Amino acid sequence: MKNVLLVVSICAMALVALAGFRKVEYPLHFSFFTAEPSADSTQLLPDSLSLMPRWKRVYHSLGLKEAGLSIEGFRYAWIGFQKEKFIKPILAIADFSQSSRHKRLYVIDLKENKLLYTTYVAHGRNSGEEFARRFSNNNSSYQSSLGFYRALSIYQGKHGMSLKLQGLETNINHRAFERAIVMHGADYVSEEFIRRTGRLGRSQGCPAVSVDDTKKLIPLLCNGAGLFLYYPDASYLKKSKLIADALNHS
Repeated sequence: MKNVLLVVSICAMALVALAGFRKVEYPLHFSFFTAEPSADSTQLLPDSLSLMPRWKRVYHSLGLKEAGLSIEGFRYAWIGFQKEKFIKPILAIADFSQSSRHKRLYVIDLKENKLLYTTYVAHGRNSGEEFARRFSNNNSSYQSSLGFYRALSIYQGKHGMSLKLQGLETNINHRAFERAIVMHGADYVSEEFIRRTGRLGRSQGCPAVSVDDTKKLIPLLCNGAGLFLYYPDASYLKKSKLIADALNHS
């Protein structure tokens, strides 16, 4: 009888101890500017994600792979964005490793950890036809310039509402003002143009978007957001100081 009571007592103690434990929930989303998880994050983070570096967790949790964004492009954008310390937590990435037939502009809120938009974006006419292959910082090159830009003020130009861009990388895109590189709307950025020609139209070097997209994108990006034009170009990766750390960052 004493043995039975002893077993019952041990089981009761074990149940009490187990009741003190609860399932640990890891946030799926992470605040970009602090170490605190987002308030609405209650989903469990799979073990495979919890072991990843933070930038990679965000890449997978936002479904950026499924959306077509290059993982290397996001890695460089993530690290360079933090290093430059943009005012707004909004990052737009133009993935020029993709065909212009694809929605290759990704707009991400890195504070709320949300993919806000994916849409079309044009490259410079001398950068290539369907694919951008050549890039330049030179005046009258009519090529896109890679790297990081800061979104500045809105103005009304010949293309309507447009967004001034400041090139942040010396000898890579620092002539953006001289070259009048801005974000603007264009009729040649449309699915109808792709159906007619097999590719998106091209600009004189500007990251042009559709006229409809300017109404939501430009106000969202203006006055402090970041824009990163990506292509796996060896020359750019070698010269860029903003992403130098990324080359050795796991």
